[in-house]
Amino acid sequence: MARPLTDPAQNAALAAGDHGDAFSYLGLHPGGGKHWVLRVFRPGAETASLLPGQKGRKPVKLQPVGTDGLFAAALESDPGAYRLRFAATGNEWEEEDPFRFGPVIGEMDEHFLSEGSHLNLWQVLGAHPMEHEGVAGVHFAVWAPNARRVSVVGAFNHWDGRRHPLRKRGATGVWETFLPDVHEGAAYKYEIKDGSGALLPQKADPLGFGAEHPPATASVVRDLRGRGWRDQDWLARRGAAGRRDQPISIYEVHLGSWKRADGGGRLLSYHELAEDLVSYVSDMGFTHIEMLPITEYPFDGSWGYQPIGLYAPTIRHGTPDEFRDFVEACHGAGLGLILDWVPGHFPTDTHGLGRFDGTALYEYADPREGFHQDWNTLIYNYGRREVQNYLVANALYWLQEHHLDGLRVDAVASMLYRDYSRKAGEWVANVEGGRENLEAIAFLKRMNEVVYGECPGVMTLAEESTSFPGVSRPSDAGGLGFGYKWNMGWMNDTLDYMKRDPVHRRHHHDQMTFGLHYAFSENFVLPLSHDEVVHGKGSLLTKMPGDEEQRFANLRAYYGFMWGHPGKKLLFMGQDFAQPGEWDHNRSLDWHLLSEPRHAGVQRLIRDLNAVYRATPALHQLDCEGEGFEWIEANAAEESLYAWVRRGRGDTTPAIVVCNLTPVERSARRLGVPAAGRWIERINTDATVYGGQGRGNLGGVESQPVTANDRPNSIEITLPPLSTLIFELER
Repeated sequence: MARPLTDPAQNAALAAGDHGDAFSYLGLHPGGGKHWVLRVFRPGAETASLLPGQKGRKPVKLQPVGTDGLFAAALESDPGAYRLRFAATGNEWEEEDPFRFGPVIGEMDEHFLSEGSHLNLWQVLGAHPMEHEGVAGVHFAVWAPNARRVSVVGAFNHWDGRRHPLRKRGATGVWETFLPDVHEGAAYKYEIKDGSGALLPQKADPLGFGAEHPPATASVVRDLRGRGWRDQDWLARRGAAGRRDQPISIYEVHLGSWKRADGGGRLLSYHELAEDLVSYVSDMGFTHIEMLPITEYPFDGSWGYQPIGLYAPTIRHGTPDEFRDFVEACHGAGLGLILDWVPGHFPTDTHGLGRFDGTALYEYADPREGFHQDWNTLIYNYGRREVQNYLVANALYWLQEHHLDGLRVDAVASMLYRDYSRKAGEWVANVEGGRENLEAIAFLKRMNEVVYGECPGVMTLAEESTSFPGVSRPSDAGGLGFGYKWNMGWMNDTLDYMKRDPVHRRHHHDQMTFGLHYAFSENFVLPLSHDEVVHGKGSLLTKMPGDEEQRFANLRAYYGFMWGHPGKKLLFMGQDFAQPGEWDHNRSLDWHLLSEPRHAGVQRLIRDLNAVYRATPALHQLDCEGEGFEWIEANAAEESLYAWVRRGRGDTTPAIVVCNLTPVERSARRLGVPAAGRWIERINTDATVYGGQGRGNLGGVESQPVTANDRPNSIEITLPPLSTLIFELER
């Protein structure tokens, strides 16, 4: 008696979308009495025929077997690279059979996937247009180790999860398939049944390289191959641009609200940003652009800080290839590009990573470890090697595939401590009984080691607000391995001081000097970031006291203080021309204000501060080393006056910075200087071109052999009210 061509139980499982190993049943398989059995499942088809790959062989009609869309036939020989012909309701079409194609993932990739150590993870997982076994299509691969069944769905299969289930690759926990006739631009998701057979919400691809425009949530097939990069000259020299002894002045920008087109409504495209933003930042003299997160995110109001598509540049401004054009434009203008990167948490949206295969796969299972109370988000399980691999590989992906020059890592403090923003009883101690998240610490060290090892010349920067030791110390010396750390203490202290009425500043003099007690314990960036101009905080201008003229004068003096202070610089967009309104992510900056002299003056000051900072080695070479700083006057509290020396290496000429933070002019004020000679006034924040009153020292002063501040030479200068002056010894 002939063996049946199909198994009723497996037929029923296919029809129910519950077959966990469809590749073992569908497609071409060795038969019993016959050589081969072909089984095809195409719901909706009324007839099916096999079109043999060998020339001259006739089509073979397949027999329906009682389940809608299931056909089978016994074959006496291998039909070769066959195709299928279907018919329904009078229409006829041909397709490739995805079940005739072998795996794409090779043994070596499978080995690294099993270890959770695949540094080029994005080259294996995700959706990749390719040619496989002579046919064009897309390879899909996703990690879902606890799923019973995983399918890829899209318009190409009517979003029917029964049609294209994936093949599970053993111990890797990875599922894969090659779908012929699918092309770049196709929207897709994964349909997953958990271990008990329950159907989960459809999931976006954790390694999707593109996404639909929100509020749509599907991933989109994007081809990363074949980019003809033209930034080799920049890559060869960018290492110097990020060194501690180089000037680093960063313009932080939210791409969606820096400027809008068409009367303020439409977001600028990556190509428009490549023209407008790049030329503006270059003209202003900044060295780097730092983008608020552009990894795909569903909610505009999160500003990108709740990403779901960690491998996809947001479609809000264009395609991945257009994003690369923007990167290349930055490099062509000599600008580094830094991504604000968010490996600390992810949102709970149902199409995201949360309970991806029905289990706590990417997140900690215990909400005391895995739920972020401040942001209602989930926390990555840093102790799971596959999750750590996912994040480390993501860092490499942006630096290697998109040629970015650095990563600013968001919310590092929330990653380092298990009790971050939690009350007693709401957190779980580590294995040693402490509060540190040892797994997250290990991840951050590993990420920095890999990034600096694989991508010479890049930089990593930590937004870290605690006193955790060694954030920017190499990991082999006991640190976390970051290149730089944001100096949040400096920002908080100095802004708090500047908000005060000048009559009270003498009582808080140490707020401006305290930062120098620890200024060289890390490689610091001085950040005046977006966080200071949101949530009711107003703008930097509105924080300043006094009438309008005094507010502008205070702000200009503060900027002079910042650019003269040790540490690299970061300024959020809009503050470069003293925007008075709080930042609103839904609209453009107030560029029309540049028609007003005071706003235009602040913009010119920032441009000139950047120029002087970059051109004066004493102001940047030893930004992160104590040898580059020396107080001249730190204790003049009654005058609210500060003065210090900045030095570079070797025989570079020194600079001095003097701040008068009262509305009282200090004329004939004598200050000791480190060397005799003529001191050129490089910056005077009271200059008329900046919107000031033009009081000062006529471009420079000669020192005199008069002792002051324990120095044998001194200068006598006029200090305008609410001003900062920067002098450099004439070369």
